[in-house]
Amino acid sequence: MNHPIGMRTDLDEVRARILEVAEEHFRRIGYHKTSMADIAFDLGMSRANVYRFFPSRDAINGFICKRILNEVADIVSVIARTKATASEKLGRLLIAVHRHGTATLIEQKHMHDMIVAVMEENWAIVKAHIEWMVTIFEAIVREGVEAGEFKVGDPAEAARAVKTAFMPFFHPLLIEHCVQHGEDTEASLREQIRFILKALGKPD
Repeated sequence: MNHPIGMRTDLDEVRARILEVAEEHFRRIGYHKTSMADIAFDLGMSRANVYRFFPSRDAINGFICKRILNEVADIVSVIARTKATASEKLGRLLIAVHRHGTATLIEQKHMHDMIVAVMEENWAIVKAHIEWMVTIFEAIVREGVEAGEFKVGDPAEAARAVKTAFMPFFHPLLIEHCVQHGEDTEASLREQIRFILKALGKPD
């Protein structure tokens, strides 16, 4: 049965408000310390009513994680659309994504922990985001091949290899481990980018 437009809009507003309150809690006290009862109390709703919109706290977590991943997607899309060379685009893109992840860890530790929880509990959300990034990598590699900048036979395979090489600088737990041990992750990433570009056939 279809809901009237007005009713659907009201439901969307309630759903958005639940996510807003949940995110406020996650940022302030952390994902693991926030219960559905806490969210319902702040909304002046019963837990049963909140469950009408989201079947579990994990479902709320997934939606909020998507918001953060969309921030990353926006950064990636802007860089991918620039007039820079393929090498410049790829380097800037990888550094920007890494900086976003590092900033989230340092400045928004509770949100970092939430993303880690999503990767453990709902990997499909993060997997879809990574697969989307690989399609962007592939498009950039194809640009480089067409411009004579890169020399690879299979851009799709090359894009997957770029993803694998970048993963230590993308996975939140690996970033956290390096930061805790005082490693200069961006310097290491720049070395990795030079390796990636050489592997793609970019001349020195």
